[in-house]
Amino acid sequence: MNMMARSLLALCTLMHCNTIASAGAISDFYRGKTVSVIVAAPPGGGYDLLARTISRHLGSHIPGQPTIVVRNMPGAGGIVAMNYMYNSAPRDGTAIGAMQNNAPFEPLFGTKEALYDPTKFNWLGSPSTETALLAVWHNVPVAKFEDVRAREIKVGSTGANSNTSLWARILNETLGLKLKTVIGYPGQNDILHGMERGELDGYPGVFYASLVANRPSWIAENKVKILLQMGGEREAALPDVPLLSEVVITPEDKQLADQASAPMAIGRPYALPPGVPKERVHALRDAIWAVFQSADFVDSANKMQMNPNAKRTGQQVQEIIDRAYQAPPAVTARLRRLLNG
Repeated sequence: MNMMARSLLALCTLMHCNTIASAGAISDFYRGKTVSVIVAAPPGGGYDLLARTISRHLGSHIPGQPTIVVRNMPGAGGIVAMNYMYNSAPRDGTAIGAMQNNAPFEPLFGTKEALYDPTKFNWLGSPSTETALLAVWHNVPVAKFEDVRAREIKVGSTGANSNTSLWARILNETLGLKLKTVIGYPGQNDILHGMERGELDGYPGVFYASLVANRPSWIAENKVKILLQMGGEREAALPDVPLLSEVVITPEDKQLADQASAPMAIGRPYALPPGVPKERVHALRDAIWAVFQSADFVDSANKMQMNPNAKRTGQQVQEIIDRAYQAPPAVTARLRRLLNG
């Protein structure tokens, strides 16, 4: 064996030993510990049920197999939990945040109560993404989104500053559509009932997963026409329906569509606070990814209609958040204006 070969062998042996030592140290740290999963939502909802499903599987994938407990910390649309994770949670890898997807972007939108920097979190990944739809009732005489430039249609919304109203304003501004928003519906189901009763033509931002869960026959039986999608990528079940970011014309409109879609593109993200040792960040990223890939988790999530469709690694979530914060100030100012009606 020549000198170079011996050097390479020694290097590989050293790297292997370091890897084993690192894994051993992580296992030693977590053995006998309790890891808290902080859910930024009340018990019983989608975020909570998903976090509890993940938590049932997570401990077995973390070296040392710690005990996993779920704690609910609702408030201010997820901001309370984000503030806690950033400012108060232990930074040793024993606190994982199950975040609402709007919360990482609240500082970007100028929300004063959001006392954190989302770009400094250690993002672990997301089991799914969200896709919003411009959906109209089957008898509305439009066939594609371009038809709504020539014909005004009535769409339902819960409030002037809701996500539904925001998407109506974005679509009107970037595509020249004529969506007339009818405000005051208590919730999503009421808007869907309004479409059934004929008092509304459509819904400008219904999530695909929610539509399928609440009206499972609508798409299959052609009771609604899906004209457009908004999100990070096309929903796999709707490959022929265009995505907003694909059909806007100007670079400024493309940047606006991407920034507005960022919360849906990260889905239901999980994170560690800043300052957690990197080797533990990597170990927990590996562990949560293993859960997302496991057949047991996918089967459980599908049974609860949680649609673990397009998984995101921690790095991918981080990149989506970073891009949103790196957008030109004019794009952010425009989105803030649309958010505020």
